[in-house]
Amino acid sequence: MSSSTVDDRWDDGLIARRAEERAAEAAEEAALDRMEEDSLPPLGGQYGGLLRTRLDALHELVGLSRTRLEADPLGETGLAEAGRVLDEAAARQRLSARHTVVAIAGPTGSGKSSLFNALAGVPVSETGLRRPTTSAPIALSWSEGSAGLLDRLAVPGRLRRRPLAGGAADEELQGLVLIDLPDHDSAVLSHRDQVDRVLGLVDAVIWVVDPEKYADAALHERYLRPLAGHAEVTFVVLNQIDRLGPDASDLVLDDLRRLLDEDGMALGEHGEPGATVLALSAVTGEGVGELRELLGRFVQERTAPALRLSADVDAAAARLRPAYVSDGQAGLGERAREDFAARLAVAVGATAAGEAAERVWRRGAIRACGTPWLRLYRWYERLRAHGSTDPRLQAPLEDELTARQRVEQAVRVVADDASRGLPAPWAQAVREAAARGADGLPEALDELTVIIGDPAARPPRPAWWPAAVLAQVLMTFLQLFGALWLVGQIVGVVEPGLLPPVLIMLGGIVGGPLVEWACAAAVKGPARRYGQEAERTLREAAAACGRARVLDPISAELMRYREVRDQYVTVSGTRSGARVARLGGVGVRWGGTRAGARLR
Repeated sequence: MSSSTVDDRWDDGLIARRAEERAAEAAEEAALDRMEEDSLPPLGGQYGGLLRTRLDALHELVGLSRTRLEADPLGETGLAEAGRVLDEAAARQRLSARHTVVAIAGPTGSGKSSLFNALAGVPVSETGLRRPTTSAPIALSWSEGSAGLLDRLAVPGRLRRRPLAGGAADEELQGLVLIDLPDHDSAVLSHRDQVDRVLGLVDAVIWVVDPEKYADAALHERYLRPLAGHAEVTFVVLNQIDRLGPDASDLVLDDLRRLLDEDGMALGEHGEPGATVLALSAVTGEGVGELRELLGRFVQERTAPALRLSADVDAAAARLRPAYVSDGQAGLGERAREDFAARLAVAVGATAAGEAAERVWRRGAIRACGTPWLRLYRWYERLRAHGSTDPRLQAPLEDELTARQRVEQAVRVVADDASRGLPAPWAQAVREAAARGADGLPEALDELTVIIGDPAARPPRPAWWPAAVLAQVLMTFLQLFGALWLVGQIVGVVEPGLLPPVLIMLGGIVGGPLVEWACAAAVKGPARRYGQEAERTLREAAAACGRARVLDPISAELMRYREVRDQYVTVSGTRSGARVARLGGVGVRWGGTRAGARLR
């Protein structure tokens, strides 16, 4: 066997063994990764505790509110932000839970790249006097498995680095993915766009400032103030303290804390959650070790993605607040309902109908129990009035337009009462529901009165009316009998005797009005009750019609608002520490929660 053949076989065997070793190492690393992932609290799709509840509530909130808020510019923007937060939560949950993505951001010349290299231990990011030095995000990963996260950040493969010999020696930084961003105040617009895009996706941010630009208004107004709610995932580093003396360094650092406090950013002092503020020098290394230690603890806790997402939910809740938080006690009170029913009763003429029924009852009683002579006189008056052309004696025509206007006014009043204090989108939804119900309501009330009928058309007759009629007939008979007796005496048919026929006739004449008066007195109570019953029937029918067409749709909208308001309360949530939610520079405190309006 030739030596070349032996060498080839030896080379092939060596290559095979090395390939097997690498495969075994990769399999072992994958198994360790799986074991480590199994030992970690699951991140994606299974967010635990309050965060899971808040995300579910935010999802429900968006679904319940979309049709109500899409016409409102602020509400639509807030829903878009909430949808973005949900999308980002779904995207982040599918990626590694073992890694924490931290971006280094800051203004031109602050020393971001120098700090990036100091943390890496080797020159990774280019530094120099030429500005801007960093033109694209550069990634530094201390462990494997971060490819998906970097793909999400759109970091090119040529700009992905490893510290030292893979960073295996930095056990405390295992899982850290560090991103060096371009200058946020770069003259190149695309650089600023990259900064804004990446800041919306990373788990935490290290803001690097220098003694000259730490108070820059663009930094505070565009980034730190809007992102004040993300204090727990924010590091603010005062770099280049080697250029200052010890006393000057302390003064600048205190002034930086003051500015951050004015921005609404909580500072993590005395064990309280908040932003971490420290001073260092990336050139001399002073304070870099402390930052590495803080980053190590921060990364090993593996809570940054959840903290960032909670802050994003806070920001979405702050932006949606005007669409869900009412100024006062919103709702449809009992007094408003009663007032609406009373207005509808007036529109359908319930009171007038009851009074008419009462008059008809009393008139019928007097007519049935009155003397024949009085009924004859009233018949003559009706006949005369019926044939007269005097407009004063003609019945007024019903003004349908007036009734329609009363119905419309009743609907407007109840809609205003129900929507008072509601946020603008929901107040508009209540008014639209009332307007839809008012369409056709006057016609429905007219049909209702036709179905119920006129209570004055056929009033019932009480059981004692026949006896009263019989008594009135008897009184009339006595009058006629006495009159005939007197006539008989005059003509000589009957024996003379004036007193008996006069007494009989006088008894009939006096008894007739007495019977009529007694009947009129006896009928007052039943007539009033009959009129009240007729009015109540028409009132209840009109109220039921108005309730079905107007009040129930309004109540449905109010119920929907209460549902979304409850969901919003869950979304706003509570987190450890007292925090102030800021939206457009205005602080709003919700039960110990602070949410910052997120940078778009």
